[in-house]
Amino acid sequence: MPPPLVSVLVNNFNYGRFLGRALDSALEQDGPSAEIIVVDDGSQDDSRDVIAGYGDAVRAIFQPNQGQAAAMNAAIKASRGAVLCFLDSDDWWHPGKLDAVMRAFDASPAAGLVYHRLQPVRTGSTVIDRPIPRTLCQGDLAPRMLRSAGVWPFPMTSAIAVRRAAMQQVGPIPEGFRISADAWLVGAIPLLWWVCALPQVLGSYRIHQNTWHRAQDDDAMLRRRMAHWALTVSQLNAFLATRATDRRLDLRDHFPHRVAAARLRPPDLRGRVGLFLSGLRFGGEPHPLRRGRDALRVLRRHGTGAAP
Repeated sequence: MPPPLVSVLVNNFNYGRFLGRALDSALEQDGPSAEIIVVDDGSQDDSRDVIAGYGDAVRAIFQPNQGQAAAMNAAIKASRGAVLCFLDSDDWWHPGKLDAVMRAFDASPAAGLVYHRLQPVRTGSTVIDRPIPRTLCQGDLAPRMLRSAGVWPFPMTSAIAVRRAAMQQVGPIPEGFRISADAWLVGAIPLLWWVCALPQVLGSYRIHQNTWHRAQDDDAMLRRRMAHWALTVSQLNAFLATRATDRRLDLRDHFPHRVAAARLRPPDLRGRVGLFLSGLRFGGEPHPLRRGRDALRVLRRHGTGAAP
């Protein structure tokens, strides 16, 4: 049997109630030959039974809980496709996703990563916001990322597809990324390969109460995000050090990190003005109006601790 053109890699932890819709959306895709691999990272719910119900239609890997990076690495290691498409088990794809992604790779030989927009929804498929990311970036993003501590309007896991050659070049995802392991894909690969952005909405991104999203960001969530951003910068700098280059990211250029720090410890007016000016210059948001909006929020925010 020839190897599949595409490997669909699904990571799951205790999302048995959502997993079926994710797998169905992958199985219903038309176009390129695809294999579907689902890695269950030590779930304690009914995920194993859900996966068993698909029989030979999916390849299942069960492992003790080790975090999202370990689950994604296990799926990558087991896969055979020339292109790797990632899907979180609480999201789902729309018809035509795989075909559109493969066409983009065929048309862009220099691209190591292709992505598209996702539609945020509540459980039950209620649309709650505009498609994300709002701003699309493509081409050589490395110069921008080096000015913004690696930040750009990057997509979520379920919108990301990468060439196997690009994944092999950046190596396994560091297992310190127990959550939000997609930070490695959108951080390391664009430093070496071009990025291709599709404007279509080709999937749905489910918003629900989990370890990364809350109806309101409290102090604990802000600290968790800051730690994740700091880890990402540290790991990307370690990766750059292996590339015989003196290029490095600077966490001080990470505007969202600085904003989160200001929310935990609100600065005086002078500090807010300085942060506002930094926001106006922030390279991580290419769209000038959105950059200005984000910067203005620093001046308008009052109070301490959690977001208003």
